[in-house]
Amino acid sequence: MVSLLKLSRVTEEGVEFHSPYDGSLMLLTPEYSISLQNSIGSDIMMQLDDVVHSLAPLERIEEAMWRSIRWLDRCIAANKNPEKQSLYAIIQGGLNEKLRTICCLEMIKRETPGIAIGGLSGGENKSQTFKIVSICTDLLPLNKPRYLMGVGYTEDIIVSVALGIDQFDCVYPTRTARFGNALTPYGVLNLRNQRFSKDYNPIDKNCKCPCCKPGEWGITRTYIHHIVCKETVAAHLLTIHNIHYQLNLMKEIRNAIIHDEFPVFVKKAFDKLYSEKKYPKWAVESLKTVNINLLD
Repeated sequence: MVSLLKLSRVTEEGVEFHSPYDGSLMLLTPEYSISLQNSIGSDIMMQLDDVVHSLAPLERIEEAMWRSIRWLDRCIAANKNPEKQSLYAIIQGGLNEKLRTICCLEMIKRETPGIAIGGLSGGENKSQTFKIVSICTDLLPLNKPRYLMGVGYTEDIIVSVALGIDQFDCVYPTRTARFGNALTPYGVLNLRNQRFSKDYNPIDKNCKCPCCKPGEWGITRTYIHHIVCKETVAAHLLTIHNIHYQLNLMKEIRNAIIHDEFPVFVKKAFDKLYSEKKYPKWAVESLKTVNINLLD
């Protein structure tokens, strides 16, 4: 609902909004939201929550938190297929530690298969974001997946996993592809830049996606550079590459955890992203809380 906030009005019944297509009035209730997700067979379903900006007035944030808890109860009651479709709760509470704690404890009582942390990455600074993430993960059960909504930057994912997050969603890998950007372990490549006009290397020589892997599609940096402003296929190709990059990032993170090498992985990953070791302060501080010191 975040993208429709300007068109919507929230009541206890649900979210009322005007269609961006024809202006007709529509009502999305918790029950209707679950009915839609049941009908399409979602493996993971999200409760309807009352989403507010992280920097909204405290009174509105508290109202949204309690309403999200009540709406979760309605979503659970409306779920027609709880054995095969996992319904996740969404923790709200803005940047208020007390409200986040209350919401975590209330959501845990509902015993949903997984729990999401919502209402972040909305304009607050990253130190604030990851402080709230840490507060929530300290309270959430270890035997259920924790899902952080709206996070997609490489360093954000790595720090989030260090703090106890398991799952993510974000438009970033696809949206940034539309601007001609490729994700790599060494940062973002803006392939619109003139320096790539005669660069016949693959997007990332170590990547195994079909764009980059030798013997497959043979997509070069110069090819993307020359079509990125003219052909939508450039965005399609970069989307394939970027999603593969993020899937591989999570695979590497899992392997590092399994082999008890995660702190080493984190340091190597940040050294690639920040070759001059000018790490962002929020990342250094957040990782230090889980005994990973980038400055050692």
